[in-house]
Amino acid sequence: MNDETVKGLLRKAGLKVTNQRMMVLDIIASHPAEHLTAEEIYDLAKVNSPEIGLATIYRTVQVLLDLHVIDKVTFDDGFTRYELNGEESASGHRHHHAICTGCGKVYSLESDLLDSLEEEVMEKLGFLVTNHEVKLYGLCSECRKKNEKKEVMNREEREK
Repeated sequence: MNDETVKGLLRKAGLKVTNQRMMVLDIIASHPAEHLTAEEIYDLAKVNSPEIGLATIYRTVQVLLDLHVIDKVTFDDGFTRYELNGEESASGHRHHHAICTGCGKVYSLESDLLDSLEEEVMEKLGFLVTNHEVKLYGLCSECRKKNEKKEVMNREEREK
């Protein structure tokens, strides 16, 4: 979604196009893989606008959520994070996430992994799935390598 589209949505909703709103949007857009918290957005905003308050960030995030410009995501770590409301897949669902339980890194998966399951649910149960969210938990390649090194070292220690 480009800036002009967002400005149009703000105006249509009877809201002003403010520098703060556009800055928050730009911050989220420029950190797509990071899934920023409101506090992280605030820290980044203060670099160029030291006068901005955290309450302004929270209000702006809520406006962008209400307009469906951004989405709220949670990764079971106690934080609410935000990402651009990206293009939906052919099935109309958003992308999914793989979360490393070792380092906390989050990977976005763009393909919709459950299309065939949804079709089967419809065929067998007559149940129309309108949305879903998938979070896969595991270890990234770096954390797996670290764990393998620890296991080797532990094995060598036990053999002594």
